[in-house]
Amino acid sequence: MTTARTATPSTARAINDRLALDLLLTHGSLTATELRTLTGLSRPTVADLLERLQHGGLVGIVGERGEQRRGPNARVYGLRADRAHLAGVDVRTVGVTLTVADLTGRTLATAALPVDPAGPPPGFARQVLRTLLDTARQAGARELHTVAVGAPGLVDPATGQLRSTSQLPQWHAELVDELRAGLTGEVILENEVNLAGIAEHRLGAATDRDTFVLFWLGHGTGAAVVLDGRLRRGSSGGTGEIGFLPVPGTGGLPDRSTCDGGFHSLAGSAAVCGLARRHGLPVPGGGADDAPAAEAAMLAALAAGPAGEPFLDELAERVAIGAAAVCVILDPGCVVLGGETGRAGGAALAGRVAARLAVLSPFRTEVRAGTAGGGAILSGAVLTACDAVQRDLFGGL
Repeated sequence: MTTARTATPSTARAINDRLALDLLLTHGSLTATELRTLTGLSRPTVADLLERLQHGGLVGIVGERGEQRRGPNARVYGLRADRAHLAGVDVRTVGVTLTVADLTGRTLATAALPVDPAGPPPGFARQVLRTLLDTARQAGARELHTVAVGAPGLVDPATGQLRSTSQLPQWHAELVDELRAGLTGEVILENEVNLAGIAEHRLGAATDRDTFVLFWLGHGTGAAVVLDGRLRRGSSGGTGEIGFLPVPGTGGLPDRSTCDGGFHSLAGSAAVCGLARRHGLPVPGGGADDAPAAEAAMLAALAAGPAGEPFLDELAERVAIGAAAVCVILDPGCVVLGGETGRAGGAALAGRVAARLAVLSPFRTEVRAGTAGGGAILSGAVLTACDAVQRDLFGGL
């Protein structure tokens, strides 16, 4: 027989404090009366927790509010958003974008550093670090509590190190090392598609889903797997590396060092651009066949009306092949199409993939277009850094 354990006074205080902090995050500033109503706690308990949180520098009085009664105005309490600062960093082969935010996740400053993939300048990783520190100072941050970095490749769950699964630039790994050496706060490294999946779950197309898969269709292909509300990474950090998925129609097979011949060869940006040309659609970029070119080709197909439908049908068939392989293993019930190509395809592409998937898979699977936007990776990085800061400052309860 087990016996229920009674919470100690200190544990009860910590739980009440975290409840109040979460409500202030969700609702913004609140009066003590509103906190009592939302928490169900007594007047003395709310008064005590507000005093503790003010003393700890997490909550402050942000104004007054007139009540529908006689007497003085009620004090309004809010989070001290400047109590800690954080940053999100999105690392791509074509450059880096970053955002500095406050404790609530509100953007304070942004910066972008483009780079020539064929020849990054010497010391580019150090340049990114300097830009991040300069941007933080411009935002009024003396230091960054946590920085979350999204990059392509495998992030080893045991070591936190980045391992490339293809020919990624050397400066990617150098940048992570530079940030960890040059910053006093924690640096969290995460696969970039996983961060986009977090953004779709918290802000985008999958807010009503605890289980779904994000299919990333951009320069490369990838997936973020969320099961029962938790992001799954796998034993080596490789969950979702669908670019390596062997599929029919590529004329070859991938190997451990390159995803050529895998699903990447069906749905990566070069494959999408090639398919568009074969269907007579314009592809800008002078043969670069990068993610912006694939996005433009998709938009051209949508604008072409009936003339663009054969391209959409064939691309949907390709995407559905990869999605079917994932769905018959995981049965996620929902697939979100993200990345430049997936977002640009919108409902037209999602509907076609859903129809084809219904034929290929015995499981009912809804297909949605991503709505977290072009900054999904950066948004996911900021959310991840925010969670880490709040766990630390709010006590982890």
